[in-house]
Order: sequence, then C-alpha cells, then structure tokens
Amino acid sequence: MLVAAAVCPCPPLLVPEVAAGAAPELDAARAACDEAVREVLAARPDLIVVVGEGPVSRTHEQGAVGSFRPFGVDREVRLGTLPEGAETPREPLPLSLTVGAWLLDRSDWTGPVLGYEVQGDLSWTANGEHGTHLANRADRVGFLVMGDGTACRSLKAPGYLDERAEGVDAGIAEALRNGDPDGFFAGLDADLARELKISGRSPWQVMTAAFDENQNQNQNHRVLYEDAPYGVGYFVASWS
Repeated sequence: MLVAAAVCPCPPLLVPEVAAGAAPELDAARAACDEAVREVLAARPDLIVVVGEGPVSRTHEQGAVGSFRPFGVDREVRLGTLPEGAETPREPLPLSLTVGAWLLDRSDWTGPVLGYEVQGDLSWTANGEHGTHLANRADRVGFLVMGDGTACRSLKAPGYLDERAEGVDAGIAEALRNGDPDGFFAGLDADLARELKISGRSPWQVMTAAFDENQNQNQNHRVLYEDAPYGVGYFVASWS
C-alpha cells in the first residue's frame, strides 16, 4: 500500500556540482525536496520506489547507477545500496531517476529501494495499472516522484515561450495542493505534455492512481515549493 509520496523536480542543476556557480539559485528547491523526502521516511515505508520519466518503461533494481557525466561532472550515483554479493545492474538510470537517487542518498535511507522508469506518452489506464502494481510491492510503500512542469514559461526557456504554459503549471500546482480530486492529472494530454516539454505527466499519473479514493480523503497534501526558474515549472509536494 502506498503510504506517502514526495514530488520533486528533476533538473540536473538541482545537484550543486552540476550547477556550479548557479547552485544557490535552487537552494530553496533543494531544501524543499529534502523536507518532502523526510516526510516519506517518517511514514516508515518498507520500500521506496523512485518514479521518473525515461525512454522506456522498465524497473531498475536496487544498486543501479546513473551518471552526471553528460552534464560535465564526473560523478556517479547509485540507487540505494548494492545488495551484498549482487552485481551492479547493467541498465543505467535515466536522468530523472539519477536525480532521484541523489536526493535519496542525501536522506541517508538504507532500506530497500526500487526505480521505475516510465514513458511519457503512456495512457492514463496504463500508468494507473503500473501505479497500482508498484503500490502493492510491499505492505508500506513510499514514492519519490520525479518530474518537471512546463519548460515554456519564458523566452529563454528550453521550449521558448508558450502562452499555455503558465495556466497548465497553475493546474499542476493546484492538483498537487488538493490531492487532484477533479482528475487533472488523469486528463493531462500526452500531446500537450510533449509540446510543453512536461516530464512529470506519467510519473504524476502513476502516483495518483496508486492512492485509492479512501486513502485520498485522509491524506495531507502540501506544496512546499512552486517556481519557474529558467522558465521551467518546478514543484515540490508532499502527499502523506
């Protein structure tokens, strides 16, 4: 059963070594991410699942490795601790799970962990099935959900300026703030998400589906950070 979830953005600039001189600009986002992860750990999960977008949908076992070398930093990060006697999984982590593994490492979590890479264009039905399956991997499951909002909030944004972006990000923030009772995430169109360069669509759908209606009525939903530095919508939230 899913007992808590932390929602965090996944830009490589969240990692101070990658951001270098620009690192202080995301200090507030890092602090919010740390708080959201601590709240997941406070729920005493038996397993933490890190969920993030990638080219294919697949599971990454504990001990899988991701790298920040493509961003000019010779640093690797491991998803949890490699079990004794096990070999490092061959498939590398996508960026979203690499940043998630880095956040989890900051929390000093030493328990079981699993990575789930999900394609961004999957249907709500498919993501819902995956969310339900992941939530049943242990009696008490915590999610660390990695994903960004639109990347079109300014002229210098990665996707340039799109007038639709601000309204979509406002909808994302509201859904995170109130537990999405109106099904905003379920209705978030894959084509629109691709046009606005949203990387959180599928991960948020996986999370939303993993909580059943009875749980949702008793949840505490909080948005800990909401901003658009560099023209990209970043959100940190806690569902517990």
